[in-house]
Amino acid sequence: MDAALPRAEAAPAPPPAFPREIPIQYGTALLVLVLVIAPLLPVLLQSLLDGALYEKHYNLTLGNFLRLARTDGFGLVLLNTAILAGLTTLVAQGVGTVAAILFGRTDLPFSRLLGELFLWPLYLSALVLSFGWYAVYGPSGYLTLLWPTEWLGDAPWNLYSLGGMAAIAGVSQAPLAYIYCLSSATLTDPTLEEAARVSGAGTGRTLWRVTLPLMKPAIAYSAVLNFTIGLELLSVPLIFGDPAGITVLTTFLFNNGVSSPRPDHGLVATAAALMLVVVCFLVWLQNRMLGNTRRFITLGGKATRPRPFRLGALRWPLFALTALYILATVVAPIGMLVLRAFTSFLSPMIPISEVLTLGNFASIFDYPVYSRAVWNSFVVSLVGGALATALIGLVAVIVHRSEFRFRGALHYLALFPRAVPGVVAGIGFFYAFALLPGLGAIRNSIWILVIAFTMRFIPTGIGAVAPMLLQVSPDLDRAARVQGADWWTTSRRIVLPLMRPALVGCFTVLFISFFKEYSTAIFLFAPGSEVIGTALLQQWVQGEVGMVAALATIQVAVIAVCVAAVRGLFGVKLHG
Repeated sequence: MDAALPRAEAAPAPPPAFPREIPIQYGTALLVLVLVIAPLLPVLLQSLLDGALYEKHYNLTLGNFLRLARTDGFGLVLLNTAILAGLTTLVAQGVGTVAAILFGRTDLPFSRLLGELFLWPLYLSALVLSFGWYAVYGPSGYLTLLWPTEWLGDAPWNLYSLGGMAAIAGVSQAPLAYIYCLSSATLTDPTLEEAARVSGAGTGRTLWRVTLPLMKPAIAYSAVLNFTIGLELLSVPLIFGDPAGITVLTTFLFNNGVSSPRPDHGLVATAAALMLVVVCFLVWLQNRMLGNTRRFITLGGKATRPRPFRLGALRWPLFALTALYILATVVAPIGMLVLRAFTSFLSPMIPISEVLTLGNFASIFDYPVYSRAVWNSFVVSLVGGALATALIGLVAVIVHRSEFRFRGALHYLALFPRAVPGVVAGIGFFYAFALLPGLGAIRNSIWILVIAFTMRFIPTGIGAVAPMLLQVSPDLDRAARVQGADWWTTSRRIVLPLMRPALVGCFTVLFISFFKEYSTAIFLFAPGSEVIGTALLQQWVQGEVGMVAALATIQVAVIAVCVAAVRGLFGVKLHG
């Protein structure tokens, strides 16, 4: 009779007396708070002091703002900055929007391959792309020397001008506009375009009157993003603007900070604070625009992918123009830079077979400072990328899959570094580590770069992880809780393993970002903690063009292998 009685189910394990999530969640929030606030407070404080922050005697003052306003030529610096950012945005948005329509909405031949090549400037640093453009279009560039001056006059391009710099920067930022606009263009409700076609509108009229207006939110949002990046740009104006006497805000900070024998800390911090305020406003504007786009929603639950536009007789001519653009702006600069790395001298007047050499690479490894820069870049990217990925995964789980009291504040805090330009972050961490006692060992090592880069790219990692996490059903969490698992066990055993593809993508994006970063590092590196970006600038100043090309080629090769590996092995896309 006893055997017939049903067996009682085992009761769930009681929750621990002290929940483990409390120290994990509060500790993570505190760490992110320190990372974000640490470089900002010293910059703002230094702008209000009449002496260096690390000195013992100083007074509060607003004199730095007056001195900055009265600095000779500072008004022209602001004007140059605005013009460069504006022209860069025009180029990037024009090219990116057209590319999104051609590659995403038309029957252009080989559109997928062209789209992949179009994205490559996104993977490389603007510093490397600048060197590539110099090798092709500089005063002694390969194509410049081939230009028939006796028949057509001087070459029509001049990189040492605001227009030339905007062309380089615009091409490097066009993939950002392309990604945003492509998503918008391919998700348009096809019934609107079909209605236009039924009404007799041709391809051009449908694009102009229906498709482009529906892309306005994506165009506007990416335009603000590209304008913001244009304000923060350092490499292009440093390489092409400084020799021509064109100074923008970032090169003003560089020349009065890093390269000055007697830095004016008050002036530099005040200019950095000004840039921080402007960029914060632009990021706020982005968020407002993103929150006000529901009136543009046209895609419902039963919508299908819109039908491609037929180009007709323009199909192959547009393919030729697009291929020529990618050849001139992506393939030629990167290819010529790689070719220069394997030659002692590159000129159309000398056969390449006569100047082939591996000497540039040998020179890199003959000089400890440059071989150390390559090694440091690997260590910073591998170790820093792994640590940052772990932190970002934890932040994402706390924000989206916990009942943490301050999860909303943590989310905004984690996204705030996108409003901090790289040069401002570098200056801020320099002041922070100089101010706090006992941090000298970290200040003179690569670990300060790991910390600074992690702070810079937390928003990038969150963007790679959050979409995947939002696709994981909360029912899995609830089922684990019913069985007695606490929040940390649920996260560690269920949520995080399901996020593995997103975490792999996050690590890859962070590895690439760390490996190519330079604008933050130039304010923080010391002898022994050089990375490829700082070594490239040192070589360029010394006129070692061959070694610059060799070191840049190493960076390009590592990033190319990384992108190919993560796609081939894990099938993870790094964009879109």
